[in-house]
Amino acid sequence: MTSLLAISDLHIGYQENRSIVERLRPTSASDWLLVAGDVSEKVSDVEWALGLLAGRFEKVVWAPGNHELWTHPGDPVQLRGEERYRHLVEVCRNLGVATPEDPYPTWTGPGGPVTVAPLFVLYDYTFRMPGVATKEEALAIAYDKGVVCTDEMLLHPDPYPTRDAWCDARIAETERRLEARPPGVPTVLVNHYPLVREPTLVLYHPEFAIWCGTERTADWHLRFDAATVVYGHLHIPRTTWHDGVRFEEVSLGYPREWRPRATAPGRPRRILPAPGPGA
Repeated sequence: MTSLLAISDLHIGYQENRSIVERLRPTSASDWLLVAGDVSEKVSDVEWALGLLAGRFEKVVWAPGNHELWTHPGDPVQLRGEERYRHLVEVCRNLGVATPEDPYPTWTGPGGPVTVAPLFVLYDYTFRMPGVATKEEALAIAYDKGVVCTDEMLLHPDPYPTRDAWCDARIAETERRLEARPPGVPTVLVNHYPLVREPTLVLYHPEFAIWCGTERTADWHLRFDAATVVYGHLHIPRTTWHDGVRFEEVSLGYPREWRPRATAPGRPRRILPAPGPGA
């Protein structure tokens, strides 16, 4: 059966995860694969993985995660911020992989038609703990607890002054794109971060939620007629429902996280046709 599939957080810097990616195969020659970010910190690894998958799936759609945007000291490509993102977009385009900067493709297979919209929306520190009023206070609490995202060291927002300023610009551009899409066709929204806050409420370290999204996307699943929202980042693969819309967290995650799971690691989640109970 032809399917629209999704996976994220491949983290192929781990050899076990790289081996999983090497084994990934479509179930049908016309399957599509949505990759919701965090392929790797190194541009060459991102190019290798997406190129491999693009050669196997009819279409691959990529939305960036925070790890791709890091300027990692071990990566020969030392571009920062917006310049790094644009470079990754060009890498994807050369592979035939759809990005947030390209026309949104339309899935016409089972469960379609839907507009598949890969998004690049960052975070703005608004997923704060109860009673915390400001970004500065939220960061102080996180640093005091020793729960600090590596983004604070490696994800540079250039030319924007801050990551939340970059997020603001990305929200404006993404809203413009989504509002201009053809009317009357539902969407599958693909973003590295959850578009609503509720999935972060189960985090073991609630302080980490400030690096997991923005409250400004809380109504996008309704506003932009989402049939399904696909995301990763949390490394907590599961299905949840918000306002009657299905949200799919599709992370592979780190080996230490997927080893204890009963399900086989690296199996992409079926997005369309919508899976039945137990799928």
